[in-house]
Amino acid sequence: LAAGIILVAINPYKQLPIYGDAIIHAYSGQNMGDMDPHIFAVAEEAYKQMARNNKNQSIIVSGESGAGKTVSARYTMRYFATVSKSSSKAHVEDKVLASNPITEAVGNAKTTRNDNSSRFGKYTEISFDQSYQIIGANMRTYLLEKSRVVFQSENERNYHIFYQLCASAKQPEYEHLKLGRSQENNLLFT
Repeated sequence: LAAGIILVAINPYKQLPIYGDAIIHAYSGQNMGDMDPHIFAVAEEAYKQMARNNKNQSIIVSGESGAGKTVSARYTMRYFATVSKSSSKAHVEDKVLASNPITEAVGNAKTTRNDNSSRFGKYTEISFDQSYQIIGANMRTYLLEKSRVVFQSENERNYHIFYQLCASAKQPEYEHLKLGRSQENNLLFT
């Protein structure tokens, strides 16, 4: 069993000019190690291996809360859309991530390290045709931290959706839920 290239990504907490189209084109077609380590180098290696060996490839983006895993995945999708010259290039990452606000409301919560921490994993599968152009994508979530619904550690919160529902309690479509303030409702679960 062999592991591929590993890239450790860290969040600089500011925008850097290292993810634009010029940088994508600089990494496109390059061999791993010819240029500085970058998420685009990893994406290029996976793309080349897929085309060369006609086999599925995987990129695992891992890290601590707030490390930039979702952003790294978005840059990878943008890289694939650009180098594959896919007709869907303009919005591929937007289409794949369009469900993020709903997914994050149901699966993100405030922790002691991150106000918007994902408490679930995401598996994004990008499909290519025989010309190696993107033809679709599918995102799945897994390992939802179920215990957070009934118990939160000190200085942490339930999932965002709980507070959003409580804030909408006075809306006619939610009256049947008999929701009140989040502090009152949270006591029902403990």
